[in-house]
Amino acid sequence: MPRPYPPEFRARAIALVRAGKQARQTAVELGIHPVTLSKWLRQDDIDNGRRPGTPSSESAELRAARRRIHELETELAIVRQTAKFLGEDKPAPKGALPGIDRLVDAEAPVDRCCRILGVARQNYYKHKRTPTTPRQLRRDWLTGLIREVHVASRGTYGYRRIHAELTLGMGIRVCTRTVSVLMTQAGIHGLPGPVRIKRLRGVVTADDLVNRKFHRLRPDELWVTDITQHRTREGWVYCAAVLDAFSRRIVGWSIDSRQDSTLVVNALDMAIRNRRPEPGGIVHADHGTQFTSWVFGERIRSAGLLPSFGTVGDGLDNAMMESFWSSMQIELLNRKRWKTRVELANAIFEYVEIFYNRQRRHSALGYRTPIEYELLSAQDTIHAAS
Repeated sequence: MPRPYPPEFRARAIALVRAGKQARQTAVELGIHPVTLSKWLRQDDIDNGRRPGTPSSESAELRAARRRIHELETELAIVRQTAKFLGEDKPAPKGALPGIDRLVDAEAPVDRCCRILGVARQNYYKHKRTPTTPRQLRRDWLTGLIREVHVASRGTYGYRRIHAELTLGMGIRVCTRTVSVLMTQAGIHGLPGPVRIKRLRGVVTADDLVNRKFHRLRPDELWVTDITQHRTREGWVYCAAVLDAFSRRIVGWSIDSRQDSTLVVNALDMAIRNRRPEPGGIVHADHGTQFTSWVFGERIRSAGLLPSFGTVGDGLDNAMMESFWSSMQIELLNRKRWKTRVELANAIFEYVEIFYNRQRRHSALGYRTPIEYELLSAQDTIHAAS
């Protein structure tokens, strides 16, 4: 099976050749077959209109579009039936259960109805098996009365005034707490509306699992990651990298003109695709909002890995990654003034994939390169097992 190469790796390899480097030399230095690089260049010419042929994205986009159109048509039919059965207000999950019954009776798929209305499928089937209790019947009756009072007040009454109308105007015995709960479940509120709580971005969701102990005995037990930036005449260039603490190899990277969560997720995606780590590995980062974002943490957990964060404002907690940035700053970034973002991005790609991973001898590895160190370690493991 051919080795899958990340799209950004392919793009940077093509950019090196377009910048004037020989294709055969580039292929050898990157460890790929010259024919493979030639195919990439030919397809790039087709994709950019320099050569006739079928663009690489066309067939995949058509298949994805047809599949998505079918899904949307089904979901649109469910939404139309939902609006007919439940009205325009979006119901709470429990309030949507009777509506799902009607949609299923109309031969709508149970799975999609539950997903669109935000109801767990097991909860729906549990609801189907559970008979309605007298308490629930009374709560449903009260909810209907609450809705009528709210509409009569022109949508202005909160739970206190609705409680007063029920008790004083209709003579119904009910506590204010029950009215408040039923209104919340039905999505009913008075003016000026519910208080919105501003949630802080970048909340840390994991402890420090490394504690400055970076030494590891096997690959992919610990990855460290961070972002660096450097200025060109066009503006800033940002690079996120993922480094394996065992061999000091950069296993994933991403280069862009913006530093957002997409930058760090792309670097982590490349590392996961390249290494396919076993569950239980650690991904260690600092407290930047890109790393403490939900999407980055979710990508870590979906791969079976464990997130880890150092202390706020302490560079020593991510010292191994800071050491790599320092080396790249001295050996590449600070040696000249960079004119364009593309020029600097190509230089960073060449430094990481050709020089640092394959040629640069690392003192902590017995003056071997990161890839050489991994190969020797794998051979020692095989010999020990035999």
